[in-house]
Amino acid sequence: MRREVRAEWTKLRTEPGAVRLLPALVVLTVAASVAVCASVTCPAAGCGHDAVRLALGGVQVGQAVAAVLAVLVVGGEYGTGMIRTTLTAMPRRGAVLAAKAAVLTGVTLPAAVLAVLGSLLAGRLVLPGRGFTAAHGHPPLSLADGPTLRAVAGSVLYLVLVALLSLGIAFAVRDSAAAIGVVLGLLYASAVLPLMVGDPDWQLALWRLSPSNAGLAVQATTGLDGLPLSPWAGLGVLAAWAVAALTGGGLLLRARDA
Repeated sequence: MRREVRAEWTKLRTEPGAVRLLPALVVLTVAASVAVCASVTCPAAGCGHDAVRLALGGVQVGQAVAAVLAVLVVGGEYGTGMIRTTLTAMPRRGAVLAAKAAVLTGVTLPAAVLAVLGSLLAGRLVLPGRGFTAAHGHPPLSLADGPTLRAVAGSVLYLVLVALLSLGIAFAVRDSAAAIGVVLGLLYASAVLPLMVGDPDWQLALWRLSPSNAGLAVQATTGLDGLPLSPWAGLGVLAAWAVAALTGGGLLLRARDA
C-alpha cells in the first residue's frame, strides 16, 4: 500500500491543474463567504440569522472546487490512457483506489481547514459592520463557542467527504466532463429539488436524502429543533453517499478493463 500511496502522491503533485485547484479552493471559499456576509444585515436584536452559517456560506462554492479536484485525479488518467500504465504497475485495483482516496484526503484536508478558518475570520471581521453585534444578540464568532467549533469542524469534514464522493463517481463514470456534471448535479440540483415538490412529506424526504442539504446541516448553530436532521446525522448522510460512491466505483474498477 505504501508503494501505491507514494505513486499517487507523485502523480498528484506533478499535475499542474490539481496543484492550482488547492489554493483556488481556499480563495474562492473565503471570497464567497465575504460576499455572503456583506450581503446580509441585522438591523435589530433578534434578526433571526445564523451568523456562523452565514460566515461559512462560501463552503457551498468551495465544494465545487473540491469536486473538480477529485474528478481530475481519476479522469485525467482515463483521458490520457495513463490508467492502463497505473494498473499494470499496480495491479491491485482496490489498493489503487485506496491510495488515491488517501492522497486526495491528505491534500484536501489542509486546504479545507484553511478555507473554513479563513471564512470564519472573514465573518468575524465583516459581520459586525452589518449589524451582527453583541447588542443584537450576536457576539463575535469564536472557536471557543461549542456550536461554532462543531460547525467549523463539520464544514472541513464536509469538503473532504465531497471530494471522496466525487472520486468514487469519477471511477464509475471515467470521463472528467461527465463526472463533473454528475457530481455538481448531485450537489446543487438535489439541494433545490425539495423546493420544487408540493407535498410536505416528499419535501422532507428529498431534503434528508440530498447530500448537500443534509451535509450542510452541520453548519447550523441556531434553530436546531427545526432541522429535518440533526447536524451530525446530516453529515452522516453525506458520508453514506461517499461510501456508496467509493464502493460502487471500486466494484466497477475491478470489473471493467482499463
